[in-house]
Amino acid sequence: MSRIFKLTICAIVAVSVMMAARFVQASQSIDFNRDIKPIFEAHCIQCHGAKKAAGQLRLDNKASAMKGGISGAIILPNNSRTSILLARLTGSDGQAKMPMGGDPLPPEQIELIRKWIDAGAVWDEKMEVGSQKPEAAPPIHWAYRKPVRPTVPTVKNPAWVRNPIDAFVLARLEKEGLQPSPEASKETILRRLYLDLIGLPPNIKEIDDFLADNSTNAYEKVVDKLLASSHFGERWARPWLDLARYADSNGYEKDRPRVMWKFRDWVINAFNQNKPFDEFTIEQLAGDMLPGASIDQKIASGFHRNTLLNQEGGVDDEEARFETLIDRVNTTATVWLGSTMGCAQCHNHKYDPFSQKDYYKLMAFFDNHEYKILELGNSEGWVVEPELELPTPEQEAKRSALKNEISQLETKIKEESAATVAALTKWEADQIAEAGKWIPLDPIEFKSTGGATFTKLDDKSLLVSGENPERDDYVIKARTSARNLSALRIEVLPDARLPRGGPGRDPYGNFVLSSVTVSTNEQAAKIATARVDNNASFFDVDRFLKPPKTMAVNDNPGGWSIDATRDQNERLPRQMVLQFETPLLNPGELTVTLKHFAGGLGQGLGRVRLSATNSADPMQVVRIPAAMKPVLAMPAAKRSERQTADVKKLFRDLSPLYKTERDRITALKKELDNIKIVTALIMGEKQTYDRPSTYFHERGGYLNKTEKVYAATPAVLPSLPDSAPINRLGLAYWLVDESNPLTARVAVNRFWEAIFGRGLVLTAEDFGTQGEAPSHPELLDWLAVEFRNGTESGSDLASGANPLATARGTVPERWNIKALLKTIVMSATYRQSSKASSTLLEKDPYNRLLARGPRFRVEAEMVRDLGLSLSGLLSSKIGGPSVFPVQPEGIWNNPYSSDKWLTSQGEDRYRRSLYTFIRRTSPHPAMSTFDQMTREVCTVRRPRTNTPLQSLTLLNDEAAMENARALAKRMVSEGGGELKSQVAYGFRLCTSRAAKPAELSRLLALYEQQLTIYRNDEKAARQLTRTVEPTPLADFAARIIVANVLLNLDETLTKE
Repeated sequence: MSRIFKLTICAIVAVSVMMAARFVQASQSIDFNRDIKPIFEAHCIQCHGAKKAAGQLRLDNKASAMKGGISGAIILPNNSRTSILLARLTGSDGQAKMPMGGDPLPPEQIELIRKWIDAGAVWDEKMEVGSQKPEAAPPIHWAYRKPVRPTVPTVKNPAWVRNPIDAFVLARLEKEGLQPSPEASKETILRRLYLDLIGLPPNIKEIDDFLADNSTNAYEKVVDKLLASSHFGERWARPWLDLARYADSNGYEKDRPRVMWKFRDWVINAFNQNKPFDEFTIEQLAGDMLPGASIDQKIASGFHRNTLLNQEGGVDDEEARFETLIDRVNTTATVWLGSTMGCAQCHNHKYDPFSQKDYYKLMAFFDNHEYKILELGNSEGWVVEPELELPTPEQEAKRSALKNEISQLETKIKEESAATVAALTKWEADQIAEAGKWIPLDPIEFKSTGGATFTKLDDKSLLVSGENPERDDYVIKARTSARNLSALRIEVLPDARLPRGGPGRDPYGNFVLSSVTVSTNEQAAKIATARVDNNASFFDVDRFLKPPKTMAVNDNPGGWSIDATRDQNERLPRQMVLQFETPLLNPGELTVTLKHFAGGLGQGLGRVRLSATNSADPMQVVRIPAAMKPVLAMPAAKRSERQTADVKKLFRDLSPLYKTERDRITALKKELDNIKIVTALIMGEKQTYDRPSTYFHERGGYLNKTEKVYAATPAVLPSLPDSAPINRLGLAYWLVDESNPLTARVAVNRFWEAIFGRGLVLTAEDFGTQGEAPSHPELLDWLAVEFRNGTESGSDLASGANPLATARGTVPERWNIKALLKTIVMSATYRQSSKASSTLLEKDPYNRLLARGPRFRVEAEMVRDLGLSLSGLLSSKIGGPSVFPVQPEGIWNNPYSSDKWLTSQGEDRYRRSLYTFIRRTSPHPAMSTFDQMTREVCTVRRPRTNTPLQSLTLLNDEAAMENARALAKRMVSEGGGELKSQVAYGFRLCTSRAAKPAELSRLLALYEQQLTIYRNDEKAARQLTRTVEPTPLADFAARIIVANVLLNLDETLTKE
């Protein structure tokens, strides 16, 4: 089902991207491959293609289409008004609309065809409609050509240009007859800069300092300060963690917690340290494979440990591993290549030049990962990959000392002497004698309340068959002549006639025994203690000690259960011993009732035998593992070397002779276990000789293996560098090699998108033929080359300054992230006002031409962080385990899990949202409301929705009200002694500008209105203020409402 889900998502993405591409703005050219070819494929070539050419017209290649059919030429380049194609599509010639027998084309598609014809009907000779073969692709799509540094254009208004970005933007604006917007106010641009670079608003002092600084480099000083801030890494880690599908749980139904925060902290530190993007890439994809890999590099390799882990019942380990590999291929292609490679899992890509074979060749790079299968039986299992322990120096020292003492004690125990040999011989004899004290009970009557059938066997055991309901009581009456019975034993025996050999009756040979009652002469025997052998999966001893009337078995399934799949190859007998409070003197007959309630499945005992003993220590027998009983019964001379060693070990584990040492070892191991060492999930690579084969999977099915394939890059892209190894590390080197045309473009486009709200390529996840063409292709390539290569000396910068060079010294580094961001935010393009004239809104509603500054609501995490920061509650602590801020009760309630959301206390309650625990099936509801993703898969672009629920959340959510209370207190303590100054202070905190008189008047009027309301409703005032202090409650409540409104202002939640 998960595969179907992924294929559906792939299809939805492909269709949505295709549809979005059709709404081409007037300012953009029509691209045949992107805009027209999909229309012909969907609606035309079924009747006008190579197999069928109705009216002798073919639309599957340029020559035939331009020639036309019986009616003559139907496409007249540059003249849509007289082109028959348009007439047939619109029905304007009086004939039936095409396509014949199908729905008419939507108006927007007809308009695209019209524009295409009027633009010359450009159609590459080599491009065939309907071809799915990469070989039929057009001459290289722009994204697959290596970017070269374009010449910075000359513009009519060079005075506006601060760096080359502006030259490229202004050249396009001048072409469109537009002018850039004025520069934003200092308050606006400062707040924009803070939100973009560190994700937090400036405080009043920072605003005042900037307004007072009239130096020529005042703005650049703020930029440099923010780039050096430790909060920079927190802000830029967030979008990367979306790409990395980082979460704190495994996903799927069970969705158990995982320890992954070390990877998150690595990402934060990498951004703060300005790790070059090529190193950033290599360490995440193959940090574990670098020579002499450091701990940090190994942690970085956890990028591909963020995959989902399925721990449901019935998991096929081969399928689970295949799904893991699929996710790693798709994520790598999306993050670094901006390509929808996932569409080639089942067939050649419909639109891009990626074959299905390319897909599995790329998979081969990941197929050699280190893993093992935790066997669950029946071809089921969990895929387990490496985990790195990260003890502190103190923990490592303590652990080493404990292990050393344990080793010394274990060595002492293993020492042999004449005395220990004699003790072993006696111990063996005692065990054999003890086993002989158990006398099988002879069942004389037996019945099942659930309709099961019993067959009495020669060894006095009962084989159960027939009905197997989820609730069943076995009632067995047995006769015995023994006296002074101290205990009863219930043996559950394997049998070939049971499912998978038993010993239970469920499909896997498991059983669940919920309770046992024993009576003699209609008097219930009281059980003092109960114990089962070491093969128990679960054992609730209390169920077997309580009187039956207090056990409520019918309402609570469970009891003594086993997992027979763990010894699939050797089915072992299981046993329980029940010791009586007082011996049964002369029972004669015993009635034993075995109650079963598994819950949803029949899991009765399959073959059962009862026996009793008068031993003074009846629990001895249950301490001997089932597999060792026949070995102990065997003469010592006939045992193998391994069996002899096993008997000695069992003797050391059980004999009173070593009790002191064993008790000390147990205490030391408990102390060892109590050392809570942080771990990190990392990648590992198998040795070359152990490398598995990778196969082509027909139609993408994990079982449909055909031919072997070998690791290679997609045919349309350059090959691996000659020096690169053919493994994950080699793939990482290839991604950041200068010959790769995609990585640098894709990376700079995402950084641009994070700043401007939309990328230069709108479809940041798809640089293929169905993606949006870049709005400024030369700017994209200039940024990509600058990012990849660093700025060449003498680069044409209008202002004479070189932000890429000055960000980190005079010699620029390649792949410099902070330098790239500095270049963007230093530009005049970035500093424009976001206010749009009616002309701009009409001609460029989505700001694709960049004639104004960016303006959009901040992302989910920033919404919460703004509230915490403005209220003064935000903790500045960086890194560490994930935290649990307040959220509504019951979000984590799950019948399959006992995990609870335990709200963090102290400063952890107010940590940045980046640190909030992400459970994939139960994300934080407030952040989900603002479009935070659940992180099952790589996410490139979040949707940006506007819903009533968002307003309701910020007005009523417990955390929002907590912020409002804190802001109200802050306004009073920092805003001066007058109400007016306090409200003005709060307004400036939230918006970074002074309130206008009319705005301030409305807020003061709101205060007066709320003051009246709460003076007349003390209960509501106390409920809102959460205080019992005899302060002016109504006054405080009214201030809270004003603070809440300030936190909810559009200007507060929007990057202006």
